[in-house]
Order: sequence, then C-alpha cells, then structure tokens
Amino acid sequence: MNTLHENLASAIILQGVKDYRKVLSRYYLHPEKDSYRQEKDNLEGFFRSGWFAMLTSIDPEMLISRLNKEAMV
Repeated sequence: MNTLHENLASAIILQGVKDYRKVLSRYYLHPEKDSYRQEKDNLEGFFRSGWFAMLTSIDPEMLISRLNKEAMV
C-alpha cells in the first residue's frame, strides 16, 4: 500500500474510533435508547468487518474493549 492509501486507511479508522467514542458516551448515559445501541452495534460491525481487516492489522476485539473501558472512566 502506498502512502496515499495508508493515509486514507488511517483516516477511515480514526473516524470510526471518533464516532464510536461519541456514541459510547451517549450510550452509557442513555442505554435505553435504541438508536444509540444500533449505532454502537453498527460501528462494532465495521470494526469486525473484512473491510476493517483490509485497512489495518489492529485486533478489532482489543480496540472495542479498550474504547469501552475508556468510556466507562
């Protein structure tokens, strides 16, 4: 992968992380809201997808776990 593609892959992953952090902060404040759970589930699906695996070698389960721990602090 050349630098341009690496930069794009990094930007996609970073945006997913930012979006996940944002939804986690809402989800933990209002776990009863289905829309927050759905958005959380969709982002977890992205992290576990084949496309994510093509973009990075980051372990999706480790990433999800760390972000959830971070959100609970």
